[in-house]
Amino acid sequence: MPVTELVGRVKALLPRRADLADVRRSPRRDLIAGITVAIVALPLALAFGVASGLGAQAGLATAVVAGTVAAVFGGSNLQVSGPTGAMTVVLLPVVSRFGTQGVLMVGAMAGLIIVVLAIARMGRYVDFLPMPVVEGFTAGIAVIIALQQVPAALGISDAKGTRVWQVAADAVGRFVGHPSAGSVGIALGVAAVMLIGARLRPELPFSLLGVAVATAAAQLFPLGVKLLGTIPSGLPAPSLGFVNPATFEAMLPSALAIAALASLESLLSATVADGMSVNQKTDPDRELFGQGLANIAAPIFGGVPATGAIARTAVNVRAGATSRLSAAVHALVLAVIVYTAGPLVGLIPLAALAGVLFATAFQMVESASLLALARSTRRDALVLALTFTVTVAIDLVTAVAVGVGVAVVLALRAVTASAGMEEVPIAVGDHSSEEHTLLAENIVAYRLDGPLVFAAAHRFLLELTDVAQVRVVILRMSRVTTIDATGARVLSDAIRHLERRGIVVALSGLTSGHGDVLAAMGASMQTDYEVRNFDTTPQAIEYAREIIRKPRPA
Repeated sequence: MPVTELVGRVKALLPRRADLADVRRSPRRDLIAGITVAIVALPLALAFGVASGLGAQAGLATAVVAGTVAAVFGGSNLQVSGPTGAMTVVLLPVVSRFGTQGVLMVGAMAGLIIVVLAIARMGRYVDFLPMPVVEGFTAGIAVIIALQQVPAALGISDAKGTRVWQVAADAVGRFVGHPSAGSVGIALGVAAVMLIGARLRPELPFSLLGVAVATAAAQLFPLGVKLLGTIPSGLPAPSLGFVNPATFEAMLPSALAIAALASLESLLSATVADGMSVNQKTDPDRELFGQGLANIAAPIFGGVPATGAIARTAVNVRAGATSRLSAAVHALVLAVIVYTAGPLVGLIPLAALAGVLFATAFQMVESASLLALARSTRRDALVLALTFTVTVAIDLVTAVAVGVGVAVVLALRAVTASAGMEEVPIAVGDHSSEEHTLLAENIVAYRLDGPLVFAAAHRFLLELTDVAQVRVVILRMSRVTTIDATGARVLSDAIRHLERRGIVVALSGLTSGHGDVLAAMGASMQTDYEVRNFDTTPQAIEYAREIIRKPRPA
C-alpha cells in the first residue's frame, strides 16, 4: 500500500469535528448515563480482572484506560469498553503458559492486529451478518447476562460450573437448600424500580436510585446480604516489558485469537447498541481502530485485553446516553472511585447490581422483532434459534460462526433452487418447411438461468448429458449470473461428454468474466473438443446450420 494511501486511511479513522458536536448535544444525559454505567461496571471490572488471573487491579486498569481510549477513538457513540467474561476464558490459558507479563504482551500484539484490520477496512464486513444472527446473538447475550447475576441475586458466592448456565443452576440448587430472602428481595426490587421507572419517566436514572436505596437498606436493616467489599486503591504504574523473538512467535496464535474475539464482540456489541437506539450508526472500521488502540494502551498500565462490553453498553443506552461522552465519563468516574471512594462503593450489595443487570437484560430483548423473524421464514427461524441456543450453551464466537454458516448454507440452497435450465424453441427466421424440419430434428437449445455454482452444477450435468441424439446443442448463457470453479468444471465435463457422442456444442451470450472461468477449467476453444462461443443466439444458430449441412463423419 502506498504511504499516501496509508496516511489517508489512518486520517479517516481519527476523531472528527462531528464527534465534538455530538458531545455538546446532551451533556447532562451523558453525564448521568456515564455515572450509571460506572456503578455497574465497577464490580464487573473487579470480577473479570480476578477471573483473568491478573487480579482486580488489572480489571480496573482495563476499564479506565481502555474505556477512555475506545471512547475517544472508537466508531460508536454508545459503546462502552472494558474487560469481559468471554475474554477471560481466552486469557486463562495464556496466563498459565506465559505468565502475567505474557498476557500484557499478547494484549498489545492483539491491539496492533486490530489496528491493521481497521486500516484494511475489515470492520465493514459486520454489515453482512444476517439479521437472525444478530437478533439471536442479542437475545442469547441477554439471557447470559441474566444467568450471570443469578448467584449474586440469590446470595450464593461459591456456585460452580464451567458454563454460565451451569453456575446458575448450581446456585439455585444451593439456594433451595439454604434459602434467604434478603438478596432476592434487593435484586428484584432494584429491577422493578428500573423497569417501572423506565415506563413512567425514562429520562430519570432509576438505576442509580435503586442502587442507592438498596445500599441504604442493607446498612439500616440486618438483611444478611453480601456487599461489594474492599476496593483496591489506585492503578498500577505504567510498565510493559519485552519478550524474545522465540516467545513472540509462540504468542502470536493467542494474539490472533484475542484479536478475533475482541473485534467480533466489539462490532456485535456496537451493532446491538445501534439497534437499541434511534438514529445511531457505528462506523465499524473506526470502532476497530479504537479497540485496537485501547488494547495497545491497557497493557501499559497492567490491564487485560478489552472489548466492547455488551452489558455495560446496554446499560449505557438504557440510561439515556447520546454520545461518546458517557463512555468517557464512565471511565473517569471509575478512576475517581478507585482513588477516593473505594470504601463507600464497597457498601453496595452485589444483589443490587444483579438487579440492574436483570432489568438491562430484559430491556435488551426486542420481543416483537424476535416474533417477526420467527414467523417470517423457516430459514430465519432456524438461524435465530441456533444462534440463540449456541450463544447460551457454548460461547458467542461459536454462536456467530454457527449462525452465519447455517445462514449461508440455507441462503445458497435457496439461490440455487432458483437456478434452472430450460429447453427453448429455435428462432431461425425465413426458411422452408423442409429446413425447419431439418433444424428441429438436429438442433436443441437450452437457456441457463441464475447461478451456475457447485450446489446446482451437478443437476445441470445430469440434464445436459441426457440430451437426445441431435447434431448441435446451443447453450444460451446470457442469463447466467455467476459461475464458480465447480460449475465451470461440471459444464466442461458435460460439453466433453456431448462431444464424445458426436454432438457439437455452441455457446451464446457468454460474458468475458464467465468465459475466463470456463477457459481456466478446460471448456474453451483451445480444448480437444469443438466448443464455440457466439455473441448472440442467431449467430450460434447460423453456425449450427453450417454443421448440419455437413455430412456426419463416418
